Amino acid sequence: MNPLTQQKKLFRLFGFVTPRTLVAVLLCAAACSILTGTLLGSFRPGPPAKVSQRTLTFAERAAYQRAIEDVYWRHRIWPKESPDSKPSLDAVMSQAQVEKKVADYLRESQMLENYWQRPITPRQLQAEMDRMVQHSKQPQVLREVFQALGNDPLVVAECLARPLLAHHLLTELNDVDHVKTTTVAWRKEPMAKQTANYTLPVITSPAAGCTDDTWTPSSLTNTPSPREFHTAVWTGSEMIV
Repeated sequence: MNPLTQQKKLFRLFGFVTPRTLVAVLLCAAACSILTGTLLGSFRPGPPAKVSQRTLTFAERAAYQRAIEDVYWRHRIWPKESPDSKPSLDAVMSQAQVEKKVADYLRESQMLENYWQRPITPRQLQAEMDRMVQHSKQPQVLREVFQALGNDPLVVAECLARPLLAHHLLTELNDVDHVKTTTVAWRKEPMAKQTANYTLPVITSPAAGCTDDTWTPSSLTNTPSPREFHTAVWTGSEMIV
């Protein structure tokens, strides 16, 4: 196509714009396009930042479980009439038994989430920690457990509150008489709104402490009648008759 024919075609397309003006417009448009692309490239957001969420490995959970068991064992009363001294925790509980406890509560938590579609929420774990502190009959022991777990709210929630809560909820759901009530009362929170910002409850000592291996007469009038030929077992935290 000769230059005269090309100018006529451009004239039909752009009206009374002269070739010189058209070249200026095209050059300006190209410059703006390059500049815009450069600016967009400079301000284009990068890939979304990965939200780091701290998790505990199975080995860490097992180590914390042994720390909990060690505190409980130190406060376990050993019969004074026993000829042998109180053995160490390693002598009465193997590493396999510790790991089994961890595997059990993780399996119960997974069952709540997968089978019952009711995963344990951070809000429930926080409430369980608060409940333990408010209703503890041995605050000093609980304080030592917290210290053994590094006074870390996440560790306390995952390694102390979760086992108790998972077992309680699963037992409640497996009870046929309470399944319907539990289903109605349950409030499932959206997973996207869950946060794991736990707060470690403050343990306050009671006005009158409890000393191991001591007894205080009860002032209740409806105490049970004396028993004989019965069997009693002390678990370290409660008496089963």
